[in-house]
Amino acid sequence: MIRIICVGKLKENYLKELVDDYLKRISKYHQIKLIELKDSNMLDESKEILKTIDNKDFVITLEIEGKQMSSIELASILDKQFIYNPVIDFVIGGSDGLDKSVKERSNLAISFSSFTFPHGLFRGILLEQIYRSMKINNNESYHK
Repeated sequence: MIRIICVGKLKENYLKELVDDYLKRISKYHQIKLIELKDSNMLDESKEILKTIDNKDFVITLEIEGKQMSSIELASILDKQFIYNPVIDFVIGGSDGLDKSVKERSNLAISFSSFTFPHGLFRGILLEQIYRSMKINNNESYHK
């Protein structure tokens, strides 16, 4: 199972449609769940994030300081981790980022760019990359 744990709710319909489209696409390959947590202060957000994560989960945090990688590298990581971990959690923090306690729980910190993205748009970008990973790992045309 893949879980996207994120702070805040989407308000814009076009972003909801984007996210829903990729959730549907990914669900053909893996069970996927979007978990939206209440937007508050970083300390409270971190407590809620950590309560949501099981000790056995493989946790990938999305951080500006994280490792940048290609789509093929992400696909490889997901493919390998599913052998050992039934649940992979992707964690997107709130507007203030992620607390140190969440970063310390992370098994892998990745960054998509040094740019700052709008929160809702980034969900769509992350889901597109997960979908791309599924296509790569199943040797299906999509990835170029």
